[in-house]
Amino acid sequence: MAAIDYIWATGRRKTSTAQVRIRAGTGRVTVNSREFENYFSTEALRGFIVQPLTVTGTDGKFDIVVTVRGGGIVGQSGAMRHGIARALVKSESAMREVLKESGMLTRDAREKERKKPGQPGARKRFQFSKR
Repeated sequence: MAAIDYIWATGRRKTSTAQVRIRAGTGRVTVNSREFENYFSTEALRGFIVQPLTVTGTDGKFDIVVTVRGGGIVGQSGAMRHGIARALVKSESAMREVLKESGMLTRDAREKERKKPGQPGARKRFQFSKR
């Protein structure tokens, strides 16, 4: 059995991590052993994820296999987008400029702020009473 030559990359957003593998193919996307359309139900999220492919003009040229863990559906889609962009740069370094310019190689570092002790939330405070 011949080894399949994948290009690996990792994408992250919020608490989600996506391990992305790409190889030359027909444009098939698999997420956690499920079809792409079944995992991400909204068209907006699917469009957001395939943005790196659209910007670089590589739609339908790569098969993508993704293992994504943690977070919610939006965080996972952001992690996938980041991972796909990084994998494309590994496959062809000329794509770096286009992806960098469109902001897809930058990791979105916004995380949920922790809840503080003695308070009801991260920023919320109990009502002040003078008397």
